[in-house]
Amino acid sequence: MNARWLPWGCALLLTCSALAFAADDTVSLVFAGDIVLDDTAGDMIARGEDPLAGFSSVFASADIRIANLECVVATVGSAGEKTFTFRAHPRTLSVLKRHLDALGLANNHSGDFGREAFSEMLVLLQQAGLAKFGGGNNLSEAHTPLIIERKGLRIALLGYNEFMPRSFEADFDAPGVAWSEDEQVQDDIRKARTVYRADLVIPVMHWGWENELTANDRQRQLARVMVDAGADAVIGGHPHVTQDIEHYRGKPIIYSVGNFVMKETDNNNQRRGWVLRLTLDTQGVRGFDTRVAQISFEGIPTLDLAATSPCWKRGDGGVGLCRGE
Repeated sequence: MNARWLPWGCALLLTCSALAFAADDTVSLVFAGDIVLDDTAGDMIARGEDPLAGFSSVFASADIRIANLECVVATVGSAGEKTFTFRAHPRTLSVLKRHLDALGLANNHSGDFGREAFSEMLVLLQQAGLAKFGGGNNLSEAHTPLIIERKGLRIALLGYNEFMPRSFEADFDAPGVAWSEDEQVQDDIRKARTVYRADLVIPVMHWGWENELTANDRQRQLARVMVDAGADAVIGGHPHVTQDIEHYRGKPIIYSVGNFVMKETDNNNQRRGWVLRLTLDTQGVRGFDTRVAQISFEGIPTLDLAATSPCWKRGDGGVGLCRGE
């Protein structure tokens, strides 16, 4: 067994106090998994309710709050020929803005209602004051990192999709998402440092196969390519379940955090996700912990304080488990 990643039944149980980092010299970044705001979640927002309220304290305590938006937010467009297509109303953005700073757009549902809808979403996000990455008005913009600066640290976020349809990819003169090509990803990571002067670079990936609890060979190969190119951490999603965590060259790779707001679930693994918190400093990732999102049949997450979930800090021998206290 690879000693750098562990099945959770074999991991060391720790207390959250083990991750008590000095607040004055670190930046905390919280990442939540797949968010779909049509159906029940959208209906809640229309009634003035907040489907993300169960995690408001987690988001409020972080310096940077991001998530994967697994739907298009628009009023126009036509549904493509897919089994599932997701489109949310623009009023949902005010709730996202309440909790989040930026959204990843590189996934296999951002383009569900065509380029017209995707283009409208880009305008609506800007009007709502929500930053984005992994998508844009053209190919160059989709591959441009989002730079967020906190406490003197410049953090670059990049986003890529590896799951079909590739027709959602941005073109040189058409809006869409950033598609994952190894050489392009490497170049983007290097440019984030050399051109955009980032201190830390974090790619967010949409990859892997649904319902698989461990990462596949392609995910592991690409994760190493990204770390070798200069990534400080890799965060993944799309399988709709949580996957294993690995360290490569001292950099954490969280292959999948699973779902967050998602009604379209069909098993218990899909109804349990992680909200990841990275603690960052000038040397990279100082540590991370996770909070368990227990997702109802209606797709609404609640914070499970009794559950244990992965955590790690620099200098530890491996990933352990913490309680979400």
